[in-house]
Amino acid sequence: MMPKLIVALDFDNEHDALRLIEKLDPQSCALKVGSELFTLLGTSFVKQLVKRQFKVFLDLKFHDIPNTVAKACKAGAELGVWMMNVHASGGMNMMQAARKAIDSYGASRPILIAVTVLTSFNQIELTSVGINTPVIDHVKKLAILTKESGLDGVVCSAQEVKAIKRACGEQFITVTPGIRLPNNVSDDQSRVMTPKQAIEEGSDYLVVGRPITQAANPELVVAEILKEYSR
Repeated sequence: MMPKLIVALDFDNEHDALRLIEKLDPQSCALKVGSELFTLLGTSFVKQLVKRQFKVFLDLKFHDIPNTVAKACKAGAELGVWMMNVHASGGMNMMQAARKAIDSYGASRPILIAVTVLTSFNQIELTSVGINTPVIDHVKKLAILTKESGLDGVVCSAQEVKAIKRACGEQFITVTPGIRLPNNVSDDQSRVMTPKQAIEEGSDYLVVGRPITQAANPELVVAEILKEYSR
């Protein structure tokens, strides 16, 4: 069964990351490696996770000129990652170049998605960078651009999933960070939902970090989240 839960490995050292991984089942969850851990540990750590049979989401949010992003995506595919992302705001040419770079991997190519608006952003922050449209409208615009560029889906808030599915179709993948358990604070995330709410909204994959990584019994939290899929 394809894992619907992606655990964000938000650690600043290898020891803590591996200690958590030892408690997780590759059949139950995928793992997200972001900028901090990748910068610290590099490709060898990603290869180690792949060797352990985990699906790996390489969350580096590539955003550069098309040629550079294309080469970065090809390098990610060579690592054997399951999913990776770029910034939709990089534009159609960049996203098309990224997709073309991994097409030769056929059925084994990574799922390629694009970041719409970071879940830490609210309307005030979006306006501060010169975008004066409502968050949801900008998210939909970038999602449509992503689909037209040939990518598989987007990273978005669970609050935006239904609108994106209406605009881009049910098969268009939505990956939703900003997931918090009912008893968790939202910390630096602005657009958040609980696992149950996100599933009800139609999110395809949930990205959960601190509620799992900072839990005394992370495997129990994983099990509790997965129960929501069977209710």
